[in-house]
Amino acid sequence: MEDRAIALDRQFVERVSQQDFLEIEQGWCHTRLGLSDADFVGMFESQMKSRLLDLESRKMRARNQGFYTIGSSGHEGNAACAAALRPTDMAFLHYRSAAFMIERARQVPGETSLWDMLLSFAASSEDPISGGRHKVLGSKRLMIPPQTSTIASHLPKAVGAALSIPLTQRLDIDSVLPEDSLVFCNFGDASANHASAQTAINAAGWAAYQQVPLPLLFVCEDNGIGISTATPSGWIAANFRDRAGIKYFYCDGRDLLDCYRVSRQAAEYARVKRRPVFLHVRTVRLMGHAGSDAEIAYLNKQKIFDNEAQDPLLLTAKQIIEAKLMSPDEIVEQYQSLKARIAAIAKVAAERPKLTSAKAAMAAVVPPVNDQVQAHQDLSEEAFVRLFSADKNSLGKPLHMGKLINMTLTEFMARQQNIVVCGEDVGKKGGVYHVTSRLVERFGPNRVINTLLDETSILGLAIGMAHNGLLPIPEIQFLAYVHNAEDQIRGEAATLPFFSNGQFTNPMVIRIAGLGYQKGFGGHFHNDNSLAVFRDIPGLILACPSNGEDAMGMLRECVRLAEQEQRLVIFLEPIALYMTRDLHQEGDGLWSHAYCPQEQAKALPYGELGVYGKGKTLAILSYGNGYYLSRQAERELAEQGIDCRVIDLRYLIPLNEEAIIAAVSECEHLLIVDECRRSGSVSEAIVTCVHERLGDLAPQMARLTAEDCFIPLAEAATLPLPGRSQIVEAALALVGEQALIGDQALVDEQDKDDEGSATIQRTGVRQAL
Repeated sequence: MEDRAIALDRQFVERVSQQDFLEIEQGWCHTRLGLSDADFVGMFESQMKSRLLDLESRKMRARNQGFYTIGSSGHEGNAACAAALRPTDMAFLHYRSAAFMIERARQVPGETSLWDMLLSFAASSEDPISGGRHKVLGSKRLMIPPQTSTIASHLPKAVGAALSIPLTQRLDIDSVLPEDSLVFCNFGDASANHASAQTAINAAGWAAYQQVPLPLLFVCEDNGIGISTATPSGWIAANFRDRAGIKYFYCDGRDLLDCYRVSRQAAEYARVKRRPVFLHVRTVRLMGHAGSDAEIAYLNKQKIFDNEAQDPLLLTAKQIIEAKLMSPDEIVEQYQSLKARIAAIAKVAAERPKLTSAKAAMAAVVPPVNDQVQAHQDLSEEAFVRLFSADKNSLGKPLHMGKLINMTLTEFMARQQNIVVCGEDVGKKGGVYHVTSRLVERFGPNRVINTLLDETSILGLAIGMAHNGLLPIPEIQFLAYVHNAEDQIRGEAATLPFFSNGQFTNPMVIRIAGLGYQKGFGGHFHNDNSLAVFRDIPGLILACPSNGEDAMGMLRECVRLAEQEQRLVIFLEPIALYMTRDLHQEGDGLWSHAYCPQEQAKALPYGELGVYGKGKTLAILSYGNGYYLSRQAERELAEQGIDCRVIDLRYLIPLNEEAIIAAVSECEHLLIVDECRRSGSVSEAIVTCVHERLGDLAPQMARLTAEDCFIPLAEAATLPLPGRSQIVEAALALVGEQALIGDQALVDEQDKDDEGSATIQRTGVRQAL
C-alpha cells in the first residue's frame, strides 16, 4: 500500500485541480460569520502550513534530521478555534494543534511560526520554547504554555488557570491574564477517558454548579480513535452532552467555517457567562498516529480511503473556491510554494546548533529567579495584634508544631495578598489536623478554598493558579494520597520550566501531612513512610521539619523559594509531631516553642542542617520523627559515655552534600536513622554521598531504617519503624564493633567462659548492624 503521507500530499493537489470534493451539509458564508476575506484565506493558509509541516517532519525523520512525527493532519480545523479567541486567552494544547498555534501566531506581529516549529522538529537548541529539549507546542508571547505528550494531564491545570481569572479580580491583585480572558484546553476523544480528564471536567462542573465563575473552554477533538483503539460511536456526546454545570456545543471540525461559527459561540458563552463549556469537535485522523504507525495493521483499506476523502483541507479549498477568493490553480500554486518554502527552512533548521552537554540540557531544570516579586504588606504592631486576636493567649507561650505552622501561614497570608491556600477540608474544619484553622475566617473563601475530594484537582488547581500570578499553598491530607495525583507534580509542575527553557514556571509550596508514628492510630493510607515518589523528580525541593521552631523558619524559606526562585517545593509535615510538646518526659516542654513574628525570625536558609551537640565519637544523621527519636537516644548514649552529635537534615531533596560531609567528616562513626523504608529511602543517597566524597576517610557507617513493609493498624503501627531503643542499640553496636575488633588479642587470652561471652557480644553487634 502506498505511503499515506505521500498519497495524501498527491491527492490534495489532484482533487483540488479536479475540484473533486466531498459534499458536506453546512453551507456557511464567511462574511455572514464576520470573517473578512483576508482572515478566511489566512486561516486556510494556517491549515496548509500545518499539513505541510507534518509531511516535512516525516521527511526530516527519514533523513535523521527530525525527531518527532506525531502530526496534526485531520485536525487542522482547530485553526478556527484560534481565530475565534484572543491571543491573550491562555491555551493548553494537545499535540495535534499545530494549526491552532500557527493561526494564533498569524494574529501577533513578529511571529515566525514555521521557523520556530522546524527548529523544534530538529531539536535545535535555538528552538524558542524548549531550547531543543522536546518538540512542544508553546510560546510565551502567544500565551501557550508547552505540553508534552502525557495524556490529558493538562486539563486539571486548565481548570485552575480559568478559576484564577475571576479570582484575581475579586482579590484585586496583579495577574498575568486579562480579567476578561478565558482559558482554552483541547484534547482527543481517547484522552477524554483518562482519569486526569475526567477529574478535571468533573471539577469544572462541580465548581460551576455552585456558581463559581470559571471561564473555561474544553475542546474535545473527536477523530474516533486512540492510536488503534476505536472510540464507540456517540460515546463523547453521550458522556458530556448533559454534564452538570457545563454547557455543551458541537461542530464539524472538518468544516472550517462551521468550526469557527460554533467556536465563537462557545468562547463568547464562556467569556461572558464565565462558565465552563465543552465543545465537541468532529475531526478525522489522517496518516496514522505517528510516522511509525502503520494504520493498515488495524484499519481496512476502505476505512483509510474514506478518512482521506474527509480531508479538512479539501473542504476548506472547496469553500474558498466557492467564495471566489482563489481559483483551484491558485490554491495548488500556493500549496506548492509553501511546501518548497518549508522544505528550504527545514534544511537550514536541521543544521542549527543542538544541545551538546549535560550542563546545557539541565540548565532549565531549575527555573530562573523572579525579578518581579510583588511587594509585601507591612504589619504594624496594632495590625499584628488584631490578626492574632483569637490567639492572644497563645502569643509568647510554648506551642506545638501544628499551631506554629498555622500561625506562620496566617502571617504570610496577611502580608502577601497573592497567597491562596486550597485543599479538602482546609476551610471551616481547619484541615484534618487543624493546621489551617481560622484561616477562612481571617481571609475568606476566596483565599482559603475548600476543594472536592480529589488530589489531582487540588494540584491542578494550584498549578493553574500559579500560571496567573498567584502563589498557591495546596494541602494534600496524607502522604499516601499524593500517589493518586503524582503525575501533576512529576509530569506537569516539575517539567514546565524544563520544556519551556525557564519561560513558564509553577512556583508553589505543596503542604503534605505524612510519615508514621501516630499514636493510637495507623494504617498505610494515613502513615505512609515512603518518599521515593519525589526522589527522582528534577528541580523539586522537599523540606521536612522535625520541630515547631524549624517549621516556622523552613516554611518561610519555602515560600521565599517559591516566590523569588520560582521553585516547586514540597513541605512535608510529620503528623506524629504536630502536637508533640515534650522530648524526654511529660511536661519538659523541650519540643515546644513560642511563635516568632516574621520580622524577628532567624533565617533558616535552604540546605542548612540542624546540629545538636559537638561530639566526635558518633554522629547520628536523621530527619523528622527520626531526629526526634535520635535526640531521645542521644541522652541515653551520653549516660553511657558516648559523646554524640545529632544532625537534622531538614531538606531532603536535593541533599546538601557539602553540608553533610562537613558535619560528619570529623566524627569516628556515623549512624543514619531513616524512618522511611530501607529500599528507595534517602539514606541510600546519604551512604553513597559519604562513600563517594570521603572514601577511606569516611567514618565507620551504618544505617537504621524502617522495614520494607506497609504500616499496619493500631499498636502494630510502629513495628516496622525504627524506635528509640533500636537507635541506642545500633549506636552502641556501631561504636562497640570497632572496639571489639581492636581488642581481639585480649579476647583470645580470656578463659572459656569469658570467651563465650565475648563471642555472643560480637554476634549481637553484627545482628544490630
